[in-house]
Amino acid sequence: MKDDLEIYNSVNETEMANFFIDSGVKAGFPIPSGDDIRQTLDLNKVLIQHPAATFYAKVVGNSMIDAGVEEGDLLIIDRAIEPQNGSMAVCYIDGEFTLKFIGLDEKEKGVIWLKPANDHYPPIKVTSENDFTVWGIVSYTIKNRLKK
Repeated sequence: MKDDLEIYNSVNETEMANFFIDSGVKAGFPIPSGDDIRQTLDLNKVLIQHPAATFYAKVVGNSMIDAGVEEGDLLIIDRAIEPQNGSMAVCYIDGEFTLKFIGLDEKEKGVIWLKPANDHYPPIKVTSENDFTVWGIVSYTIKNRLKK
């Protein structure tokens, strides 16, 4: 299960207004001019729903790679969101943080499975013997496109 996360507090007191292309960026033909860059966008207001319950984590490891989450990506984790079956969650189990999908077992009531998105990692069955909590739900993943 050795997929660690580096977890950071969020700082939301400052406004982070950056230029915003209101008309969108076309993935086909280019936009004819930069005239659409008029507004600003504060990423704190767009990405952070519950500031006091929001944390960031840097992904270390590749157990979620088939879900598009790669090492070096940044997660926005919201501890105020209720976990659901299929949620991507940061979980604390037996002294370690891990990033997995939550799977509720239909046959065994009360049994939770932590499911990776990589066939090289087995799912983890959570039982009453485990020290376990769903620490937070991933609300956004920010890709690191400048990986070396």
